Amino acid sequence: MSDINKKSHWENIYQNKSPSEVSWYQDTPTISLELISACSLSNDVEIIDIGGGASTLSDCLLEKGYTHVTVLDLSENALEHSKQRLGEKANLIDWHVEDITQFSAPKRYYIWHDKAVFHFLTDVNDREKYKNVLNASLKTGGYVIIAAFAIGSATKCSGLEIVQYHAIKLKNELGDNFTLVEQGTENHITPAGNTQIFGYYSFLKNN
Repeated sequence: MSDINKKSHWENIYQNKSPSEVSWYQDTPTISLELISACSLSNDVEIIDIGGGASTLSDCLLEKGYTHVTVLDLSENALEHSKQRLGEKANLIDWHVEDITQFSAPKRYYIWHDKAVFHFLTDVNDREKYKNVLNASLKTGGYVIIAAFAIGSATKCSGLEIVQYHAIKLKNELGDNFTLVEQGTENHITPAGNTQIFGYYSFLKNN
């Protein structure tokens, strides 16, 4: 799928559905928040949520006192949902309508959070671009938290093919510069009542 078609795909989804209707919707992203808290970093560190779109993670981070939150998504419509939900608090977030594989970060981050973006990158070249952006954007001593469909879970999401991961497979993708520090599993029940099995992995970027 071309970059233009990818953007059109996600813009159409968020134009035709409310955030609570999409399969990945969560009222509270509990495991993500737990893994971010487990990083034991101060509330003024730079955090970026990749593919954050209409997710409530940004709301929760503001509520917990984090002061430097960035949200990136390919879909402007998705980000508009979050901005409308947050109201005046939206001004506290740094928003980017970008394809992560082409993102040039204006700052460097201590926490990189990605729920269900990396697993959509079925092309090896796209994964390489993503990893190049990650390495350039994440500070040494920072953490990357990635959630992806687990081995044996769904093979598609939103009509698109995905790549399933477990800890070793994802570690091999990220390379020797990253050390796995935590992992967990979530049986996510979609609004339609289906079960999606997500693996969550937190890695430390080594010195």
